[in-house]
Amino acid sequence: MTTKFVVSPLAGALALALSLPVLAAPAPEPQAKDLDGVAVHGHRVQKASSGKYTANLRDTPQTISVIDRTTIDGQNLLSLSDILSTLPGITFGAGEGGGGFGDKINLRGFDASSDITVDGVRDSGLYSRTDPFNLEAVEVVNGANSVYSGAGSVGGTVNLVSKSAGLNEFHKASIAAGTDSYARVTTDSNFVLGEGTALRLNAMAHQNDVPGRDVEQNERWGVAASLAFGLGSDTSWTLNYLHQEDDNTPQYGLPFFNGDVLPGIDRGNYYGYSNIDRQDIQLDSVTSIVDHAFNDNFKIRNLTRWQQADQFSLVDAVQGTWCLANNLTPTGTSCGSTRPGNYSPSGPRGYGRDTRNTTLYNQTDLTVNFTTGAIEHNLVAGFSVLHEEFDLDVTSDFRNPNGTNPFLAGLPQMNIARPDHTYRGPLNRTLTGRTEGELDNRAIYVFDTLKFNEQWQLSLGARYERNEGETINAVVVQAPTAANQPLPPQPIGTITGYGVPFKSNDDLFSYRAGLVYKPVENGSIYIAYGNSKTPSKASVNGSCTAQTCSVDPETAVNYEIGTKWDFLDGRLALTGSVFRNERENYKVAELDNPANLSGMQQLDGSARVDGFMIGLSGLITDQWAVYANYARLDSEVLQGVSDFQANQGRDYTKGDRLTQVPEDSFSLWTTYDISPRWQVGYGATFQGKIWLTQHSATNLNGPLTTYGSYWTHRAMVNYKINRQASLQLNINNLTDEEYFTRIRNNGWATPGDGRQVVLSANFAF
Repeated sequence: MTTKFVVSPLAGALALALSLPVLAAPAPEPQAKDLDGVAVHGHRVQKASSGKYTANLRDTPQTISVIDRTTIDGQNLLSLSDILSTLPGITFGAGEGGGGFGDKINLRGFDASSDITVDGVRDSGLYSRTDPFNLEAVEVVNGANSVYSGAGSVGGTVNLVSKSAGLNEFHKASIAAGTDSYARVTTDSNFVLGEGTALRLNAMAHQNDVPGRDVEQNERWGVAASLAFGLGSDTSWTLNYLHQEDDNTPQYGLPFFNGDVLPGIDRGNYYGYSNIDRQDIQLDSVTSIVDHAFNDNFKIRNLTRWQQADQFSLVDAVQGTWCLANNLTPTGTSCGSTRPGNYSPSGPRGYGRDTRNTTLYNQTDLTVNFTTGAIEHNLVAGFSVLHEEFDLDVTSDFRNPNGTNPFLAGLPQMNIARPDHTYRGPLNRTLTGRTEGELDNRAIYVFDTLKFNEQWQLSLGARYERNEGETINAVVVQAPTAANQPLPPQPIGTITGYGVPFKSNDDLFSYRAGLVYKPVENGSIYIAYGNSKTPSKASVNGSCTAQTCSVDPETAVNYEIGTKWDFLDGRLALTGSVFRNERENYKVAELDNPANLSGMQQLDGSARVDGFMIGLSGLITDQWAVYANYARLDSEVLQGVSDFQANQGRDYTKGDRLTQVPEDSFSLWTTYDISPRWQVGYGATFQGKIWLTQHSATNLNGPLTTYGSYWTHRAMVNYKINRQASLQLNINNLTDEEYFTRIRNNGWATPGDGRQVVLSANFAF
């Protein structure tokens, strides 16, 4: 594979135009680094971004990991998955045609794809969050968390903290170029327009080929604006707007069987159709935030947001028949008509998903500080109203003009080692399915931190919410599935009506309590318990069928004991926790039960993850900063089938580990100032072995498939030219380690990015 080092003319011209005003600017002051607070302009934030957290982070009885802007920039992290991959205990699911393509996050052993929030507001659409240009930080709240972020949140919540206007004027710009056609331009300016008024503008343009891959590439651009009035006064209003557009190649990766790729496969091979596959994203968001302080002890805040996320993906999943040289498939079955050394594509091919997620959200919080006798209270009470709409058109592009399938006998075969990834057949987009969904959530909540004295605090939280969801599927005229079948009387792809809507209506109550003991001011020891409730319609785009919609909500609980300490006058933070996340009941099919004629699923499944996490972050010396985390996760299926099947002796997965959960994982990022001009950085990420399969009726006691551990390394060198400019060199995957993420066993896996070198010129004043 040829290494490319290219800057497009458009990106270069934009970079020059955006950087000219700042070439004579002084450099910014170094920012502090902190695990339990976001470092912004050299100041440590003592609380999480959400006002629902009524104590500072050191005294909050829950593990909250924060990746701040300095850490994101220092490692040149370019997407949400990049950022989360630097934290232990997080893995990513494989994209599938039926489920869609986007961020599929596994947090502490459980799916968190719908547990993403932006500034505390649910962002449940399944799409790829590809760029952090408008982010101040990413917060990962571990453990069952429905009380804070609403329905779901079994393993935790990922919160994206947006940039916002402030009263400190600054202007920054960055131009970057690197291998694999990497080119990037960003600007970030905050203008103080008058007393209490500020405007912040962000812009980004980016392109790159995926390192180590022959075909995949990403292109995007975005703008964001934040206008604030009344900053520093009793009443302020902030209006934020974000627009981003992406034109990417969706990555499905390589054929993956029995814990490894097929023999003779090059890491850069592409098994879709490169002239067809695409992922187009458009995101628009408008947020209004009004804050008013009646006095020092009584405040009100209202947040209102409208957001729309459109994504069109046309994919060709790496699925079909793989015939090896021995004329058998990797699973030992007959190849049929597929020739040895060839691949016959099948499954989702020319598969289009056109989705639109629209969100309208309103939240009002009241914050009150008061005392009852000797007890001090910091109380937040509020309510929220959420309305979401989801529209999905499923299409097939590989069709004749009349909508029939030209490949009933199968698509052309490819050579496994040298796949021909160009599609040469007919292209006629044909509707094959339409789904529409709505979700309404109304919630009231209260949180209180009760301070009894300097040593003891009690944090309490409760949330009641009414969750109402609906899913309806259109009836679409389908093409014949056999050559001898006649054409339907109506045109293929025509909508002839809608089926019966599936509805889910649930009342949910979630809560959390934590007791904090502070032996000294700079340390805390805590014990906490919380739960989460997950209805069948937990997200607007979630599946809801006749077998699941009327099933009661699933329940999960979290137990946690931990400690948090600040050292060196607050410059260095040490945290540790021991926890149990347990899904007390989740839906499983009750197969072969004659009493369950409807096929209704049952809440008989249960699973558990026990673990501990430790973290160290901050300044060891004035020159040496470190951010390190380690997690140990011990997962187990407690019951994987219905009670009926378990009583029949069919609970084959009982005692197995959960899939996609690493036992051990570790991350490190450290920087050292060699001199006032030179800084070096080093990062390492370790992911331990994960299990890909569980026992079944055909494998009662045999070995299970696993994927082994791997290390990746990063390096950074920053040179401060003067007070106006600096240069930064980043090398990602320093050793060019070959590893895989988003693994679907006996299917496909996505290769991790190969080595990439990026040089950035940064200007600021």
